[in-house]
Amino acid sequence: MWFRNLQIYSLTAPIGLSPEALHDQLEQHAFRPCGSLEPQSIGWDRPLGREGSSLTHAANGCIMVCARREDRLLPSSVIREALDEKVAELEDAELRKLSRKEKQGLKDEIVLDLMPKAFTRSSRVYAYIDPVNNWIVVDNALPKRAEELLTLLRDSLGSLKVRPLALKDDPAAVLTGWVAKGAPADFLLMDECELREPTAEGGIVRCRRQPLDGAEVSSHLEAGKRTVRLAVEWNERIGCVLGNDLAVRRLRFLDLIQDEAAASNADDAAARFDVDFSLMSLELGRFIPRMIEVFGGLAEGK
Repeated sequence: MWFRNLQIYSLTAPIGLSPEALHDQLEQHAFRPCGSLEPQSIGWDRPLGREGSSLTHAANGCIMVCARREDRLLPSSVIREALDEKVAELEDAELRKLSRKEKQGLKDEIVLDLMPKAFTRSSRVYAYIDPVNNWIVVDNALPKRAEELLTLLRDSLGSLKVRPLALKDDPAAVLTGWVAKGAPADFLLMDECELREPTAEGGIVRCRRQPLDGAEVSSHLEAGKRTVRLAVEWNERIGCVLGNDLAVRRLRFLDLIQDEAAASNADDAAARFDVDFSLMSLELGRFIPRMIEVFGGLAEGK
């Protein structure tokens, strides 16, 4: 279980539940498939999947949870085609044009008829709670999906005092400084970045497989563009793309970590999950504080 993207949130008040007590709370909102007329359903699933029985999994002092979402797939093109056919049939039969209100009523009827026949698709979002550092770390590149998991957790617990990670220094200014003048010794700049002009309508330049200390990148920085995404490696252990939104994308655990995982000789899926989660949470427990440090530390009251 290796996370690929990180959305990091600060707990402003501890959850204060053991893994077992948290399981009991989550059980009230356990996942159930969509009903025949429900467009979607979301609830808690077992992090270990078929290998587990609990809605939580604890390792290294952290607690893993998993939100599962199921959506009914009813493409708008299918609805539109069925509606056009029905409208044409009625207008030919009645020799008149249907009103907008009548068409909307027909559309609602078509949706109700097609919904139970629609295929379903499931997706899962994993997160872990670090009660020592007071973080919730969500494995998703989209804030919307991360917020969906937090909303489900808030509903399950009754309250959840959490906020997005907020740091003192402007991340774009820090990343721009790294490209222009060099990064701290434990961060190695890779060959990828995204530069943007400060205005909303400003130009965007994406560089890949290109030295960042070259004249072309320097000219963009001199013209006022700022670094909003930057590929780095940290301590030969983690590779990722840091963003000015404080999301960590395309996270990779490098050979040193993978060798440690392989050396465990875990002999089944549950044991491998436990080892991977322990190593991952331990490594992120070092990396995230360092990331916070290089961005100036936590903002006041955060």
